[in-house]
Amino acid sequence: MKPLLPPIVVNGTTISPERVAAEAQNHPAPKDKPGLAWKAAARALAIRELMLQEAQRRGLEPAPQEQAPGRVETEDEALVRQLLEQAVQPAPPSEAELRAIYERAPDRFRAPTLYAPAHILFAAPPEDAQARAQARERAEKVLEALLADPPRFAALAREHSACQSREAGGSLGQVTAADLVADFAQALKGMSEGTILERPVETRYGLHLIRLDAKAEGEVLPFEAVESGLAQAWEKAAWARESRAFIADLASRAEVSGVSLESG
Repeated sequence: MKPLLPPIVVNGTTISPERVAAEAQNHPAPKDKPGLAWKAAARALAIRELMLQEAQRRGLEPAPQEQAPGRVETEDEALVRQLLEQAVQPAPPSEAELRAIYERAPDRFRAPTLYAPAHILFAAPPEDAQARAQARERAEKVLEALLADPPRFAALAREHSACQSREAGGSLGQVTAADLVADFAQALKGMSEGTILERPVETRYGLHLIRLDAKAEGEVLPFEAVESGLAQAWEKAAWARESRAFIADLASRAEVSGVSLESG
């Protein structure tokens, strides 16, 4: 009878189905497509075997390092790391190359926009549909009063808000989008200074009535302020690109059966 899964053989070394099954636990896949996890695991183990064979060919001796408190590399992990450190050494970018990236789209390098919002929170857990409906009803009633008399915002915040900011009339001070949950931040982006949003905003905390008191667009940062970050991003991308090329070269010269080493 033909085996259900083909044997994985890398330059004469067989990777057992048991090892593939164990590795598959590290590769999530849809419940109805467990074969995807198996393929990903088989590919990962085959590539690992190729790199261990190359490390042995180069005469590398494992020198495990501590990766985190109480977490030390295995000898195989150390060999893979040492091999990549030796084989993958992308040249650092020049200042001219980094400036070219910056100048193509300087708007990408803006300081965060500052907002000064105030809100009234009607708390309701996201999984409680009844509580959400009740919170929405209360929020819409208070919003109607706010739109009719905007100066009442602080008083209504003190009376109704479930957030500690009620003590400051709902004011959250100066914040950036990163300080806020995504839906709240997205709502602020479309608001004008001095306005109250004419709808409640739903987040994982409940429903919010929002007023935007001030907004300061972030300025484009000078090249010198972003050069270090650009260099790090360049080096990370270059390392990943050259690592893939190195592995592809090993695969092109190897005899591998039972699995495709092509990504995807």
